[in-house]
Amino acid sequence: MKKYLINVLLLLLVAAFTQCKKDEYEVIKLTKMITVEQMRALPVGLTKATETKKTGKIYIYNDYLFINEPGEGIHIYNNINPNAPVNTAFIQIPGNVDLAIQNNILYADSFIDLLAFDISNMNSIKQVKRVNDVFKQVYSAGVQKYLFYTKDTVVKKQVYKGGVVNDIAAYSSSSSQGGSYGQGGSMARFTLMNDYLYTVGLYELGLFDVKNASNPSFIKSINLGWGVETIFPYDNKLFIGTNTGMHIFNATDAANPVKLSTYSHIFACDPVVVQGKFAYVTLRTGNNCRQASNQLEVVDIEDPTKPKLLIAYPMQNPHGLSVNGNNLFLCEGNFGIKSFNITDNKAIGNNMLQHLQNIKSFDVIAGPKSLIVTGDDGVYQFNYSNASNLRQLSLIKVQK
Repeated sequence: MKKYLINVLLLLLVAAFTQCKKDEYEVIKLTKMITVEQMRALPVGLTKATETKKTGKIYIYNDYLFINEPGEGIHIYNNINPNAPVNTAFIQIPGNVDLAIQNNILYADSFIDLLAFDISNMNSIKQVKRVNDVFKQVYSAGVQKYLFYTKDTVVKKQVYKGGVVNDIAAYSSSSSQGGSYGQGGSMARFTLMNDYLYTVGLYELGLFDVKNASNPSFIKSINLGWGVETIFPYDNKLFIGTNTGMHIFNATDAANPVKLSTYSHIFACDPVVVQGKFAYVTLRTGNNCRQASNQLEVVDIEDPTKPKLLIAYPMQNPHGLSVNGNNLFLCEGNFGIKSFNITDNKAIGNNMLQHLQNIKSFDVIAGPKSLIVTGDDGVYQFNYSNASNLRQLSLIKVQK
């Protein structure tokens, strides 16, 4: 701990020095391996509001918008007026990727642990529980007790053989549906239903009893096979998107979800949302998604034990999506965001209502106050009362 504090002070001194000589220093992302003990010694908790540098998962709860900054923590915005969201606080959570909220308790991952925070008073958010060692897939390359930790690090620029390299040695840190739920996006890996928190990792479904919201307890994990990506709750069922298809679980007995079926497709990235007797699935190329085409699939789940493809529509590069009534909103990555009328599922391709091409979009939530869209530039909010004429209300910009 002493060594950690010394290094933190060194970083602060370097940062102060760069105010005078900005051209000699820069900030880089430094990744190193740390022990579990070092990870649990990293600072966690409420800090003053900070500007968002990168957007991750989004979540809405009451009048607040929560924006995950991958690996760093969660930004909190008072969103009572979507025209002018107010940056109110930041919860520092190293290794954080996902979140979910029930009854004023926020659940978030921190590398291999689950943390619970009481957010009933937004001016005094407190950590109330840490559940250790429940997300074991985060261990680096399967090596127990070591993790990869990435943080901003101030370094001095050096000229070497005609180029610029980073002198990282001197300045590296040694830290070497009952209940009151919120709403997440289609890319979520955390979800809440019937007083249980469900989480998905690369290959498993995790179950946590949250009847006592401030005291979550890990129950068990269920192996799902490799390539698990997203989870979506609907009508006492869990719809789990994977690289190769969609698993459907009956969660009527919340502590013992039972697999009903698997809808299979070729290898692709696969978020899913559900409304009524239909599931909407996007498949795309790019990154690790070795899909031969980009498309939106409509799956008939009237009989959840026998899901079947109803129809597929070609898209450009579909990512997250959200359904609200007769409308579907679909993120097209670098190609913008689209809205569709889905009254006739067999004619969605002919019923595109609008295409905003100048917004890089990753995920979307059709919330009670606004359509919330996250992308490289930041988090947009739109009035979507007329899905044919989305009207921008605000933009929370990413400070790159």
